[in-house]
Amino acid sequence: MGLNEVHILPTKTTPEITLNPKGIVKIKGRAIDESRDKAPEQMTNWIDEYVLNPAPFTEVIIALEFLNSFNTLVLTATLKRLAQVVQRGKKIGIRWYYEEDDVDIFERGEYISATVNVHTEFIKTDDVGNC
Repeated sequence: MGLNEVHILPTKTTPEITLNPKGIVKIKGRAIDESRDKAPEQMTNWIDEYVLNPAPFTEVIIALEFLNSFNTLVLTATLKRLAQVVQRGKKIGIRWYYEEDDVDIFERGEYISATVNVHTEFIKTDDVGNC
């Protein structure tokens, strides 16, 4: 049957999420919602199926304007799940966009990168909204 692309629209407190079976995962916007206790079920189910038959290279693009402590934990858990592609002999990399003066987002990215043990390229930008 194959895995379909999933696109979860953003809200004022949740990011836009694009999940492409060709190996592109994009998380963009604001991650400040605390009403959920974990990642959206649709995203979790897609990742669980994706890691069974991943693309040769999975590129994770993260461009967040806001990321609170709670969602840092959710994102870390999500990326750990996604990093399971290496157990299938595949590769994964993260491109983490952050605004030049946003030390908090940069430091959260460093923390997450070290925690999930995935190579992360940190990219300064004038506006993460355009990434």
